[in-house]
Order: sequence, then C-alpha cells, then structure tokens
Amino acid sequence: MPFQIGATELIILLVVLLLVFGPKRLPEMGRSVGRGIREFKDSVSGTDKQDEPAAVTRTTSESSVDPAPPPKSDSERVAS
Repeated sequence: MPFQIGATELIILLVVLLLVFGPKRLPEMGRSVGRGIREFKDSVSGTDKQDEPAAVTRTTSESSVDPAPPPKSDSERVAS
C-alpha cells in the first residue's frame, strides 16, 4: 500500500492536532467523530435508535431533591 502510516507519522499528526486545536477541544472532536462513525454504521446496517426501547430511570438523588421554597411576600419580609 502506498499510504502506510507508521508510529512516527501518527505521533507527529497528534502533536500537530494538539497544537492547532488545543487540549480542551480535542476530546470534543473525538466524541463528535465517534458519534458520526456510529451514526454512519447504524444507517448502513439499518438499525435505528427508535427500534431500541428507552429505559428511563430516576436516580435517588433526583427523586430526593426538594424544590426551592416560594419567594416571600412583602408582608413576610417586613415581619422578619
């Protein structure tokens, strides 16, 4: 194959990407590329996320959170 990429070329490519995009942006780019590849695979294979049942569960921290109390009225603010 005429386009073989070795370890040295891969390291140089990663260093250039790190310099161009920065350390904060690279994980975001990796996630978006991964999602794109996954969506492409799903579309080629014919599977769809709507075919899978969605399991929605609440964690204990979500169910134990109390809503904020209502704001005090003017008469309550004066009394306290």
